[in-house]
Amino acid sequence: MPNLHSEEKRRRGIYLLPNAFTTANLFAGFYAVVQAMNGFFEAAAIAIFLAMVFDGMDGRVARLTKTQSAFGEQYDSMADIISFGVAPAFVMYVWALQDLGRWGWLAAFIYVVGAALRLARFNTNIAIVDKRFFQGLPSPAAAALIAGFVWLAVDNKLNIEAQTLVWSAFALTIYAGVTMVSNAPFYSGKSFALGRSVPFWGMLLFVLVFVFVSSDPPITLFGLFVVYGLSGWGVMLWRWRKARQLAAQRRAEEP
Repeated sequence: MPNLHSEEKRRRGIYLLPNAFTTANLFAGFYAVVQAMNGFFEAAAIAIFLAMVFDGMDGRVARLTKTQSAFGEQYDSMADIISFGVAPAFVMYVWALQDLGRWGWLAAFIYVVGAALRLARFNTNIAIVDKRFFQGLPSPAAAALIAGFVWLAVDNKLNIEAQTLVWSAFALTIYAGVTMVSNAPFYSGKSFALGRSVPFWGMLLFVLVFVFVSSDPPITLFGLFVVYGLSGWGVMLWRWRKARQLAAQRRAEEP
């Protein structure tokens, strides 16, 4: 019979490897804030994307090495609210939204509140929701929308009227904040396992995606996350239409 006390002690332990990735995630978020304060918005946007990479690694490393812990879960949430809540809102505010006065900081605050509520709901519902889908836009993807827009505009020097660019940033920030607390289902990707073998075409697809992204990272990354940021509403509409069709079919079959 396993020793329950030692098992509980293991779960409450602090493991270096996964928490090192979480620390890197937190550092990238903090670095994004510092770079935005110094006016280096491209570096700030890239740092947020790096935070996404580190955030995706810590959980998978913990599962692969069987080093999950309650401490790691809480530490990951604390890092996420900085890297994907405060940092993107701050970068967007300093870059564009401060020109809108109180409307600008209200939009940034809506984003931060959305990220905080999204993370709190995720932590409380983690055991009861469908593992294949997130409930609401995940905060890293919302942060990617914000960072991708900033990176795209700065890197390509978009020839858009300044006021139009500012209000576009305002609308995107509001959309990301509200979508995080929506009930729209977004594919989680948790069914994909790093330790599982994949067919040759899967490896080829990965290489093609890597080449596609590296050809022009700002445009491709922002475009991919725009598609993902809209996909949840598409899935919700498809489910709604399917439910209506099933209801109509049941009514037709009734005597």
